[in-house]
Amino acid sequence: MNRTPLKRSRILSMALSGASGAPAEGAPGPEKPFLLRAARIALVVTLYWVISISMVFLNKYLLDSPSLRLDAPLFVTFYQCLVTALLCKALSLLAACRPGAVRFPAVRADLKASRSVLPLSLVFIGMITFNNLCLKYVGVAFYHVGRSLTTVFNVLLSYLLLKQTTSFSALLSCGVIIGGFWLGVDQEGEEGTLSWVGTLFGVLASLCVSLNAIYTKKVLPAVDGSIWRLTFYNNVNACILFLPLLLLFGELQTVAVFDKLDSAYFWGMMTLGGLFGFAIGYVTGLQIKFTSPLTHNVSGTAKACAQTVLAVLYFEETKSFLWWTSNLMVLGGSSAYTWVKGLEMKKAQEELAPREGEKGEMGV
Repeated sequence: MNRTPLKRSRILSMALSGASGAPAEGAPGPEKPFLLRAARIALVVTLYWVISISMVFLNKYLLDSPSLRLDAPLFVTFYQCLVTALLCKALSLLAACRPGAVRFPAVRADLKASRSVLPLSLVFIGMITFNNLCLKYVGVAFYHVGRSLTTVFNVLLSYLLLKQTTSFSALLSCGVIIGGFWLGVDQEGEEGTLSWVGTLFGVLASLCVSLNAIYTKKVLPAVDGSIWRLTFYNNVNACILFLPLLLLFGELQTVAVFDKLDSAYFWGMMTLGGLFGFAIGYVTGLQIKFTSPLTHNVSGTAKACAQTVLAVLYFEETKSFLWWTSNLMVLGGSSAYTWVKGLEMKKAQEELAPREGEKGEMGV
């Protein structure tokens, strides 16, 4: 069967809309029992929630704990990238030694591949750094609202890069998200807990998350379409690029005089953060595989709601009615946008199917 190559505009469109665009592998097999499928989906979704929420709370501890007192957010991010790169290499070696037991693509030092991935690595560094800096300066409860503009940037970049218009319903959903964001900022200010620096980092993180989706689609062909090879080269590049930043911002000196450098507990927490960073990519892929991109977005929105409630309870915070309203607006707007885009994609597929059938009948 001939396959029509994807144009760059189509690839960017898929990245911005969240569509996977990947064809199903092989013919559909026999349906598994409903209870088995439901149990597997529940397990994968639970795993995604546990790892994602745990990673946020752990990173908050590493970045802003009064008991730790480590003012080196770039070093924490660098170490997590280093752990991810080493894990990829270790799994690659293990797969080579035990091919029947472990499945992982071969990764090796490749200057050409690293250069091809470099544009993505620059965006990736911005994404993870701004994410951690946002988390350092704002509370976990406000973290989701502070980083809530990714969907808005997706729509904006779709128009600027692809001249792709967005439906009124989707734009209305984005308006609700923006309204929730500003109300959240206002309420944080009213409570005296607003950090303008942290909020700015959250906006920059949202922009980088959107750009990361675009560049991921663009550079995947350079690593034979392998997400794990991309992860390896991306994190290796990030480790190298972080070194001058650590020198420039004086974090190497900060770490050198840190009083817990000989603490096994500290390095255990740092390594655990790196393991969570590696695992979140895997469980995200699993959740999309066993559900759908649309369900993954809904699950992520629900997870953010649970994370906010847990943070308020854990840190014993008291929030106003309007503060909770801002969170509900962000979550509701995000859910509505996901629902609207899902309906639009389904409608487009239904309209395309008859035309494809007509072409097949005509022998085109």
